Parts: sequence; C-alpha cells; structure tokens
Amino acid sequence: MTPNGALLFLLVFVGLAIAARSPQGFVILAVLAALFAGVELRGAAAAALRRAALIVAPLAVFMVAVWGGIVGHSPAEIAAGEAGSTQAALIYVGVVCTRLFLIVFLLQSTMLRFRGMTPLGFARALRAPAAFKRVLVLTLSLADTLRHAVDRAHTALIASGTLTRRFSLRNLAHGWVLVQTVWLAAVTVVLGRLKDKWPVENTLARLDGALKGGAQGFGSEDRIWLSLLLGAAIVMLGAG
Repeated sequence: MTPNGALLFLLVFVGLAIAARSPQGFVILAVLAALFAGVELRGAAAAALRRAALIVAPLAVFMVAVWGGIVGHSPAEIAAGEAGSTQAALIYVGVVCTRLFLIVFLLQSTMLRFRGMTPLGFARALRAPAAFKRVLVLTLSLADTLRHAVDRAHTALIASGTLTRRFSLRNLAHGWVLVQTVWLAAVTVVLGRLKDKWPVENTLARLDGALKGGAQGFGSEDRIWLSLLLGAAIVMLGAG
C-alpha cells in the first residue's frame, strides 16, 4: 500500500466513523479496520489494538463517571429539555468511545504499516501541496521528542515521590500533575523548535528542496482497499 492510498483510506474512514450512527455502521467499520490491520500489519495488529485500548479506556472511564454518574442525561436529552435517563447517557458514551476507538485503531494501524519509513520519505511519496508536506514532516518529527519528554516527566515525578512505578491510589490522586507536566514539556519543546532550532538551522528552506520529487501514484493494493471502503460506505448508507 502506498502512502497516498493509506492517507486517503484513513481520511475517508474517519469521515465515515464520524458520520456513523447505527450499530450496523460501527460493526461494518470495525470489520473493515480489523481486516486492514490483519492484512497489512499481520503480527503487529495486536500492538495497534493495545495502543488504541490504552488511549480510549481512560476517556471511557471518565465519561461513564461524568455522564452516567453525575449528569445522568445524554446531550440530546439536555438540548430537548427532556427528563432523560442514565441508560441514554451510557449509550451516548458508548457511541463516542466506539467511534474514537475505531479512529485511533486505524490511525495506529496506518502508522505501524509505514513504521519502516522516515517522516521525510513518507511525505515525499505523497501527491499533496508542498505546504501540507512541510507541516506533516515537522509534526511527525516531533513524535520521538515528545515521547522522550513524556518519559522524562514521568521519571521526574516518580523520583520526587509524586507518583509510583506501579498502579496505586497515589497515581490516581496525582495523575493530573503528570498531565500538566507532560503538557508543559510538550509546549516547551514545540516553542523551542519554532523559535530557535528550526530558524537557526533554516529547516523550512531545506525541506522544500528535500521534498521535491518522489511522489507516487495509487497502486493496485490501494484501489482494492478504497473499493472495500466505498462498498462499506454504500452499505452504511443503505442500512440507515
């Protein structure tokens, strides 16, 4: 699969996941995402599934506590001024979390599919405007830096006694401190790149030359996946 086909597949899939409302639509997208991960990733599909679960699970717990335990109404019921029920609120949470899980799972699967390519190589292969390629390369280049920033923040909070290495009540009580620390580290890294590192190294001008050429067209494998995605969209529209 080429980067162009994968990016288009991901964008259309996200649009369908956002538009999906019925259980049948979510089942169709789930089957398509599982098929994509199974064929394109093979042994790495479990890693994509695990990452998606780790990202969505905390949000699901938080939303259940807020909407199911505190609010007790779905947003639609609140807007309509209806009495509402906890069941409707939990259904709303389930829809949101299912939609987010499918999007994150396919995003992780796409990233793992091209884990052997550098951000520069991936961007060069795209048929896209130069500005889009430039932003994509710069954004992807921050991934490892931000990952190290998260590790440093976590290690510092453990060393200070704010957090523990394993699951504990202290981690639950001070988890927000970790979020704040990671956010501050991320903002610091990004600002440092924008104001100092990239201007000094003349990164943007160098990228324009490095990104020229190398664009690929759609391959036969891309057409197969996009055809399956189109078929899924037609079935979803017909179902509801």
